[in-house]
Amino acid sequence: MPAEHPTAPPVRDPAGFAAFYQQQFDTVLGFVTRRVDSPHVAADLTADVFVAALEHAHTYDTRRGAPVAWLYGISRNVISAHFRGSAREQHAVARISGRRLLDDQDISAIEGRIDAARAARQMAAAHAALPDALREVLDLVALDGLTTREAAQALGITSTAARVRLHRARKALQATEQTRTDSREAVLEVTQ
Repeated sequence: MPAEHPTAPPVRDPAGFAAFYQQQFDTVLGFVTRRVDSPHVAADLTADVFVAALEHAHTYDTRRGAPVAWLYGISRNVISAHFRGSAREQHAVARISGRRLLDDQDISAIEGRIDAARAARQMAAAHAALPDALREVLDLVALDGLTTREAAQALGITSTAARVRLHRARKALQATEQTRTDSREAVLEVTQ
């Protein structure tokens, strides 16, 4: 341990903090190496301790003890956070152990589902935007499986009116689909 200990870590003086770092480095490294078994982890954690000390230098209170005690407190917190993170990582690895990870085909399938869901939402929005008269005929024919003539009877309109409304509804939905396709192609052109 160095003979000279500063009374407090410098708050806004980079040169002063560098001197503080030099004075306390071996002490903190010794504290950390007694608690971890990897020299690389010890070096990383020691660096993390001094980063935290630099960030929190303004919180140091001389009434609560020597700077080394303050650094040991920070060191304990940094080491604890490291072990908690390692435990979470090991737990996550154990949970997925033996399970197949996603490959390119799986990712493509997920992207396909996302695109299909987006298309379904857009089609549902286009369907909802149709005037009631068009939507009613379309629903009776496309969803309920009625013929155009049966849909006309259910709505109390002529078969000709039902055919015209059905044609207009389909045309409106096709226009929406074409707009979506054009937009998708424009995005692909921009990204390529």
